[in-house]
Amino acid sequence: MTAELQPDLPGPGIEHLLRSRRSVRAFRPDPVSRQQVLDILRLASWAPSNSNTQPWRVHVLAGAAKAALSQELLAAHEADSFPPAAHFPAVLPERLRMNQEQFGASYYAALGIDRGDAPARKRQTGRNFEFFGAPIGLIFSLDRRLTPHSWLDCGLFIQNVMLAARAGGLDTCPQVSFVRYQSVIARHLGLGEHDAVVCGMSLGYADPSAPVNSLAVPREAAERFSTFLGFDLP
Repeated sequence: MTAELQPDLPGPGIEHLLRSRRSVRAFRPDPVSRQQVLDILRLASWAPSNSNTQPWRVHVLAGAAKAALSQELLAAHEADSFPPAAHFPAVLPERLRMNQEQFGASYYAALGIDRGDAPARKRQTGRNFEFFGAPIGLIFSLDRRLTPHSWLDCGLFIQNVMLAARAGGLDTCPQVSFVRYQSVIARHLGLGEHDAVVCGMSLGYADPSAPVNSLAVPREAAERFSTFLGFDLP
């Protein structure tokens, strides 16, 4: 394998990228070129992985290819004939449950959807499979025979993709909802029997006029989720 030199690219500082990255759920139709996506993936490939195994695979969709996959996924979503994907255990730990409920309330409020309005919530979930109107759809996969440590490596790579996109003036939304339709996606992308869909992702330019894109998602204070041992200085 030929290694690429790590590019020395100008751009905003890491604090700006981390704070400005957000899950965008409404995009402008402005096109994104193949070269733009390739530049993002090349930069993201510098993610660490166990023994440099680099287990991730990325499938990039645009135009008719994206539309064809979206059409079939939307049909499957409407039919509701696939078993639900278990994104979380049946009972979440209390702290996590409270975070999830807070997000859900804020999310549907930003959309003007009553949380008891099941049809409207289903329609909004279906927007995932249209990649929220973004010009580019990404599907991430890896070999299902790998251990959770390789899934961690894939997550590090996906985070790099989102940060590299922000550095290039683009926005993203990682979407685990695609996992439910593994068989549909596998057929469209020609995945093998050992290839597991990790998540999808929308990529493009955020629509600043969409209220959902102004959704503020709070973060827990680092002092609450961290334990410090052996420090002499505060």
